[in-house]
This record gives sequence, C-alpha cells and structure tokens, in this order.
Amino acid sequence: MAAKRLAVPPLKAAVFLLCLVPLFWLVWQGFYGGLGANPIQALERRLGVWALRFLLIALAVTPVRQMTGWSALARLRRMLGLFAFFYVTLHLLSYVGLDEFFDWHAIGRDILKRTFITVGMAAFALLIPLAVTSTDRMARRLGGRRWRLLHRAVYGVAPLAVVHYWMMIKADHVEPFLYGLIALLLLSWRVNKSLTARRGRGPKISIPAGGPARP
Repeated sequence: MAAKRLAVPPLKAAVFLLCLVPLFWLVWQGFYGGLGANPIQALERRLGVWALRFLLIALAVTPVRQMTGWSALARLRRMLGLFAFFYVTLHLLSYVGLDEFFDWHAIGRDILKRTFITVGMAAFALLIPLAVTSTDRMARRLGGRRWRLLHRAVYGVAPLAVVHYWMMIKADHVEPFLYGLIALLLLSWRVNKSLTARRGRGPKISIPAGGPARP
C-alpha cells in the first residue's frame, strides 16, 4: 500500500524529465562551443528565459485544465512552478558566480544602479516564499486561505520577469513582447474568473435567528 502511494505517475515522471532537457542541452552546448562568443552571457540569459517560460507554463496550467477538462494537469502545476524557481536560481547563480565571481560589492552596486537587475531581484525575492511554502505540509500550517493569498504573488512575479527581460535586451524585443502578451492574457483570464465568481455569489442576505420579519 505504501509503495503504491509513493509511486510517481507516468505523466509526472515524463514531464519532470522534459523539464530537465533545457539544462542538459545548455550543458552540452557549453562543452561543445554552442553558446557563441560570450558563453557566460549566453548561459545566463538562456537560463533566465527558461525560468520565464516555466513560470508562464505553470500559470497556464489552470486555464488549460478548465478549458479542456483534463484534471491530471493540476498535479503538474506545483512541479512546473518549482522548475521555474530552479531555473531562475541557476540564472542568478550564473550571474553571481560566473559573471561577477562572487564580488558582493559589485553585485550590490549593480542591484542599486542597474534597474533591470533591481527588477529581476525583486521577482526572485517574491518567488522565494512561494517555493518555500510549496509543500503540502506548509500549506496545512498556513491554512488554505492564507496559503492561496500568498501564492497569488506569482501574478506579480510574471510582469516583473517580463520587464526584467525586456530591459536586459538592448535590441529586438519581439521575444519579450510575446512573453509579455502571454502574461497579460493569463492575468486577464485570472481577473475575469475572479470577477465572474464574485458576481455569481451575489450579495449576502442576513436573516435574523427568528426567521424573516413578517409584514
């Protein structure tokens, strides 16, 4: 019985392996000169782009599930969100370790003076509590309502990540524009669902304990 509970569904295992493909591909390119003339910058940026992609994919899980009725997708949302955090952490570590060689003074100066790094750090800071509280145990400790409120911060992370990417690119903003459009559509869907749910609930009518008053 315990072994059955611990078994990983085939879909989840397959998606987990697929999520690692970008990392293996970047490592392969790094060893065989596929990252261009500036491999550190290329690695750093591609890790960041994959972090943004996984973030948008995680945000798209619920809309796609509700439109298609494929309930199994709900099991993938948390894992996809954690992969977004995984890739953004690698993105940050490549900047801190490979680009700045752990020069904390230079890193601090960059955060204060270079706006796109400030925005990126803000997005990363918002992701940390979401990753830390992603387990079932933390959800139970926080309580369902507080946990859901906390994890709504992800809808603020996506715009910050898009702005960070847009500001980092000096030219050819087509790709960050497309990601921004996707983020806007996902956020609009979320807002529309929330407004629809509120209208569906309607105003609350309180009835005295003794029943409605008689005319």
